[in-house]
Amino acid sequence: MTTAEPKQRPALKRPLAIHVMAKPSGAICNIDCTYCFYLEKEKLYPEKARGSWRMGDEELEAYVKQYIEANDVPVVNFAWQGGEPTLLGVDFYRKAVSLQKQYAGRKQITNAFQTNAILLDDEWGEFLAEEKFLIGVSIDGPEDIHNRYRVGRGGEPTWHNVMAGIEVLKKHKVEYNTLTVLHKHNADYPKELYQFLTREVGSHFLQFIPIVERVADKLPAHFLQLVGPEFRDGATVTEWSVGSEQYGRFLNGIFDQWVRKDIGQYFVQIFDTTLAGWMNQNPGLCIFAETCGDAMIIEHNGDVYSCDHFVYPEYNLGNVADTTIREMAESPEQRKFGTDKRDTLPEYCRSCEFRQVCNGGCPKQRFIKTPDGEDGLNYLCAGYKTFFGHTKPYLMAMAGELRKGQPAANIMAKTRLLPEFSDDPYAGVGRNDPCPCDSGKKFKRCHGVGAR
Repeated sequence: MTTAEPKQRPALKRPLAIHVMAKPSGAICNIDCTYCFYLEKEKLYPEKARGSWRMGDEELEAYVKQYIEANDVPVVNFAWQGGEPTLLGVDFYRKAVSLQKQYAGRKQITNAFQTNAILLDDEWGEFLAEEKFLIGVSIDGPEDIHNRYRVGRGGEPTWHNVMAGIEVLKKHKVEYNTLTVLHKHNADYPKELYQFLTREVGSHFLQFIPIVERVADKLPAHFLQLVGPEFRDGATVTEWSVGSEQYGRFLNGIFDQWVRKDIGQYFVQIFDTTLAGWMNQNPGLCIFAETCGDAMIIEHNGDVYSCDHFVYPEYNLGNVADTTIREMAESPEQRKFGTDKRDTLPEYCRSCEFRQVCNGGCPKQRFIKTPDGEDGLNYLCAGYKTFFGHTKPYLMAMAGELRKGQPAANIMAKTRLLPEFSDDPYAGVGRNDPCPCDSGKKFKRCHGVGAR
């Protein structure tokens, strides 16, 4: 008697979870930031007049419908960016929300919106609050720092207008966070930027984006001056780009403030993602993931590109009028784009002690050589090492608390004892309180000996 072979189950296909950020106004913006990498993308569509950069009704409906259908997850996150997305007016987004409700089925829809905040008024505030949009405000610091590069089309400062837009958000109780571009001229002021953004702007969720761009020595065939990492015909890092070590020092500077008193109250994206990496979790940020390719963008005319930082003709995956978003996301070209992040990682990075939390960083910035002469090292490598090395002991301690089911903020009782983290390490500790060093003694019989 023989036993029948068990039927082999087909391999389960991983549910598709992708992000397609929309740029419904294309590269058109109401200000003229010196460092903006996206403004020149309008050269990709030379037939467009300035007033015609607007996603049409057909493209909008195709995007909303296909994007929802492409995601096999219960929550679909829409992100609207630019250029400047508020240029299209509130009614455009009323239409978008209506389409989302039409095609959502049983899926939950969320909306995020990145803006310079200059055009925000009460109509915007009421709409954003009613539809529960999460707003990201682009602001580079206090007035003199912000106005260095974030200027109007006539070169005029923009800071006061941005702050007025933030007041609109506060008035209407719209949830907002901040995105700060780090460049050569603001990355030397970590304490000032952190205090301003948290205490004056009132941001509890902070993103710091390092600007690193290269200008081609000779204009490439696609007529875009800012080039990608594969460009080998001669390019120079722009004068406004942040330095690698400078970037690392900046991150350490804000970390040393945050880890002493702000854990659990203020959230800095790169701290959260690095902590997740040390805990062997998905970092939630593509630059530190082993592979990428799940975060694409759609232009105003329905063209889809591999990534926001790779909007070049060779990374155009197609148009929603001809090919579905799901087909483009699952195309061999896009899958290769994503796995190349891992497969082209230099040996220098593969053996690095920080690979677990870094994975080589963003491919766009991998254009320098390793000490061994291999191509593909991230321009920010030295800065990342400075940051990862400095913060690892504290993040690992936080990970330990979380694994015990305790809040990560528990470590602040210890970090405030370290003189490098505090001007007054024992502030707020009473003589009869337990000493924060965990000795089990009262403060007055331990680190508080001699204290009144």
